[in-house]
Amino acid sequence: MKQGTVAFAVTKQVLWIFVKGLCATLRMQRINDAPLRAALNEGNQIIIAFWHGEMLAGWYAHRPLGEKPITALISQSSDGELLAVTLEHLGFTVVRGSSHRGGTEAMQLMEETIRGGSSLCITPDGPTGPRHEMKMGAVRLAQKTGAQLFLVGIAAAKKKNLKSWDSFTIPRPFSRVCLCCSNRIPVPAEGLLDEVRTMAEEELRTLTELAAQKVAEVS
Repeated sequence: MKQGTVAFAVTKQVLWIFVKGLCATLRMQRINDAPLRAALNEGNQIIIAFWHGEMLAGWYAHRPLGEKPITALISQSSDGELLAVTLEHLGFTVVRGSSHRGGTEAMQLMEETIRGGSSLCITPDGPTGPRHEMKMGAVRLAQKTGAQLFLVGIAAAKKKNLKSWDSFTIPRPFSRVCLCCSNRIPVPAEGLLDEVRTMAEEELRTLTELAAQKVAEVS
């Protein structure tokens, strides 16, 4: 959908209403959520990473509650513009940029927001994939800022998957959604991050598979 069209303008005004209404019906099950919540409640800055295709439930589940800010990294595309407006209505602070467009500036802005006291949600295989292949941004930010990195695998019991590169998931109303959280991912203060990135990618895939198993058990 192109910016500047009537359809885009209408969608921009109503999409957030649809998203909030749909997500409010979802039955969220959180597994191993305590370490992530404890880190937030103790005043730490954290980075929460979940796959691009599961972002609808992921953003809603981790929307800011109370006075603790959470920032979202959104691409500079027209689709990103629609998502940015939606996330602002959910209470997120939005940073625009990606590894393809505005990447260096976006990284600097994310560093600044974390150092300024905000936590961060990020989709580490976005904005164009490959699907479930983690880029370096999340672990690099954790190293540079000292923010604590957590991974969240997400699966919905009843859903529609779009024919997009990320197989984008739209949970059906009142669907059960499972969120499987990692413990804090250790990121060294110095040194190379290739092994950390690979380990985190494997861990996030495992958590996603576990979430899918959990929703299948009672579906």
